[in-house]
Amino acid sequence: MSIKLENINYIYSPDTAYQKHALKNVSLEIEQGQFVGIIGHTGSGKSTLIQHLNGLIKATSGALYFEGKNIYEDGYDMKQLRNQVGLVFQYPEHQLFEVDVMSDVCFGPKNQGLSKEECEQRAREALNLVGFPEKYYKQSPFDLSGGQKRRAAIAGVLAMHPKVLVLDEPTAGLDPRGRDEILDQIAHLHKETEMTVILVSHSMEDVAKYVDRLIVMNKGEKMYDGAPKEVFTHYKELEKVGLAAPQVTYIMHALSESGLPVNTDDTTIMEAADEIMRNLKHD
Repeated sequence: MSIKLENINYIYSPDTAYQKHALKNVSLEIEQGQFVGIIGHTGSGKSTLIQHLNGLIKATSGALYFEGKNIYEDGYDMKQLRNQVGLVFQYPEHQLFEVDVMSDVCFGPKNQGLSKEECEQRAREALNLVGFPEKYYKQSPFDLSGGQKRRAAIAGVLAMHPKVLVLDEPTAGLDPRGRDEILDQIAHLHKETEMTVILVSHSMEDVAKYVDRLIVMNKGEKMYDGAPKEVFTHYKELEKVGLAAPQVTYIMHALSESGLPVNTDDTTIMEAADEIMRNLKHD
């Protein structure tokens, strides 16, 4: 199973004074089970890109294939696509609306035509997957903390049993502890279910730590696409488009330039610490 984009273009407000070419000939393929990060400066096209993945917006031109079928062909079942490609928006707690958490998480499965018992079973499974405390199941979602709201909103998508989970800045507005808890839970979810996860983030540290593949968007085009270590070797080019590498990258390059023979490809704190200790012991 894969998602494949072929020469996707998207133009906002075509033939008006506000016309903007948001995506320009974007081609890529995401295989089943990958953990993919998407980064880019504000206005780079990353959020527009992910909204194509479940047909929320339609490309101006190009083709998008899900499991080998072009979603733009006449008669394509868009509802089925949205059941399989779950999209969690930035500040997903704004999507919460039911009287209690359990009812909110049951909403998606209910609309899939499942029985009350099946809906509740799926809701419990999803809430457990995101580490949501059972004691809050019957509590109003509006009385929860920011991190708990975020978990509940993600559970609402997971309860629909999507094959692909797309998250647009899922940690926006959270404190460092809340951010780490949410991302650790998503990483655990990916490992346990082998679900495809696509994460849009502005944090270089987060994508370096969690994702297997990193796509960089710039001015509506795909700038880089590869393993995080590979992409962050281009940190000087990234700086030119308003991005940066993880802080660890700069530290390792500084140590290398000062004469310590460290591996400058390290992008996480743990990797860097191990590399520095190895060099110190060697000395």
